[in-house]
Formats: sequence, C-alpha cells, structure tokens
Amino acid sequence: MASTFHLEIVTPDRKFYEDEVNMAIVRTTEGDVGILRDHVPTVSPLSIGVIKIKKDNKILTATCAGGFVSIDEDKAIIITDAAEWPEEIDIQRAEAAMKRAEERINEKSSDSDVFRAQMALNKAINRLRVSKGE
Repeated sequence: MASTFHLEIVTPDRKFYEDEVNMAIVRTTEGDVGILRDHVPTVSPLSIGVIKIKKDNKILTATCAGGFVSIDEDKAIIITDAAEWPEEIDIQRAEAAMKRAEERINEKSSDSDVFRAQMALNKAINRLRVSKGE
C-alpha cells in the first residue's frame, strides 16, 4: 500500500475534508507546495488558489481562500476562510462577484478599497476556474 498521511481541511463553518491521502498540493505565498508523508514540519501562509488532493489514484480539487497550512510528518492541517468543491460553486454568484470587484477596482476610491476589491476579484476568478475544471 502506498504511503499516506492524514489531511484535514477546516473552515470557520465546517470540517471541509478529513481523510488519509497520498499527496496534497497547496498554493502558499511562496509558491506551490507538494505534501507527502514524512514532509519536513512546516507552517506556511496560503494564498488564494487551489487545493489538489491525491487519494487512491484519484485527484480531488477544491478552492482555497487563503489561510494557513501546518504540516507534520504524518499529518497536514489546512485552515482557510473558505473552501469549495467544484460542484458547490454557484457560478452566477461568482460571476456577479467578479463584475462587482472589477467595477470597484475601476472606481479607485481608496487604496484599501482597491486592495479588497482585488482580493474579491482573485477569489471569484479562482472559483470560476475550479468550477470549470481548470
């Protein structure tokens, strides 16, 4: 049997995922990190991106709205503001959020408003990409 580790993904409103997996890939602020059993213990901030989970020769893909990952030799815990499977994504809602964010960026009312709008735009784009299997 292939070597596995325990992966747990937690959001404020639910335990999104918990199982023994072969590999996970997350987007940290420094780039993508592949996690396997016996990984060097690490804590890293996560960027808006995709979580890929390999279990029994199948790849599961979910969105990640940033957060942190804590990795030990036999366990990884991802804490994120939001995570969604492709089938959970409301495409119309994500498209509307993308449009609102683009409008706020074009208004350029203040630096903090533009920053928040850019974050919202990145989340919407990420959700749409995952929903399309990209």
